[in-house]
Amino acid sequence: MRRFHLVLFLCMGLFLQAQYGKNCEIRQIKINFFNPGLEYEMGLGVNSTLDLRVAWQLALEPASANPTENLEFFPAITAQYRFYHNFNGRYHRRRSIYGNSGNYVAPTAAVFSPGNRVVQGQLVEGVHGYGGLVYGIQRSYNSGLSFSIDVGAGYYAGPFKGQILPVVNFSLGWIISEKRWCVGL
Repeated sequence: MRRFHLVLFLCMGLFLQAQYGKNCEIRQIKINFFNPGLEYEMGLGVNSTLDLRVAWQLALEPASANPTENLEFFPAITAQYRFYHNFNGRYHRRRSIYGNSGNYVAPTAAVFSPGNRVVQGQLVEGVHGYGGLVYGIQRSYNSGLSFSIDVGAGYYAGPFKGQILPVVNFSLGWIISEKRWCVGL
């Protein structure tokens, strides 16, 4: 029975150690300049975060006949579950992982609320959005400057015929608040 308790105690110690081995920032708040707004990124796992953005975002006009040729700024809420796949490699090559500097894969979703608008002579009402998958990079510097870009594809839906279109997100901003958590290995 003592051996069982000893093994259980050692396993609990390993489990607790795993909880403190996070590479991600536990949370950071950024002001975006390119897409004016706020971004909140919080660590969920060892190499994963949830990124939420509320901003005036540059986006496709999916209700037009040529959506990739019509770009507009719309009020938007965007969410991404980012999995950073290269923290270990960056750390071992002595590259910074500060501010979640790394490459990631993320399922993404966005909701745009542009209000009523006229597109090619037709009144378009209501919200639209997309859900898709992107690949991106994020770099943050000790000065607080941070940028990220991700590219992928998403299914756009709303008061128009749904279709699969490109998704490109670009963020350039400043980290205004952060909470570090055992960054490194």
